[in-house]
Amino acid sequence: MTIEWNYILRIFIAGLLGAVIGFEREMRAKEAGIRTHFLVALGAALFMIVSQYAFKGYFDEARVAAQVVSGIGFIGAGVIIFQKNVVRGVTTAAGLWVAAAIGLTCGSEMYPVAVAATLMAVICLEMMHFITRRFGEKAVVVALYSPDTEKLSKAIKAVEKMNADIHSLKVDNNTATFEIHVRQRDYVSAVEKILELAREVKVEIL
Repeated sequence: MTIEWNYILRIFIAGLLGAVIGFEREMRAKEAGIRTHFLVALGAALFMIVSQYAFKGYFDEARVAAQVVSGIGFIGAGVIIFQKNVVRGVTTAAGLWVAAAIGLTCGSEMYPVAVAATLMAVICLEMMHFITRRFGEKAVVVALYSPDTEKLSKAIKAVEKMNADIHSLKVDNNTATFEIHVRQRDYVSAVEKILELAREVKVEIL
């Protein structure tokens, strides 16, 4: 019975540490939050325990645990979204991968390493969020629509004059699509400026 409680403690700590990373993602309104990270870490720890003890003496003990490393990729791929030339969810997918690793570590009863990995992951996510918000750039995809080609051309020229870093301008079927790079802290003001300059056409910020 003592050994069984030890197993329960392992999966509980794994789920708890996974939830810590999930909480940070939840606060950023990301695709996978507390519940997903909790379940991934808990499941990984459970697989590790099964791998170590359920097949002891019969098969390779690391076989089940090894499948977690590759299998978590299916969940991670489901989190990553490619929408209108923008890739989202890569960091959250990496967070799930780390949560699985933390679960395996807890399943191996290496608690200090698991706690250290959790702290490093959360610190990295928070620190990079702070740095990118202040100094990083954000890619904004803008689509301008108008059946009047003259108005569309006028709107494009107006946006070009706002001294933004414009990339991949594409005009097709009364639609002009382009990408501009702005500082993250200037994102709102840049969008407002675009809406003001292109007020004669329909504007979509992607």
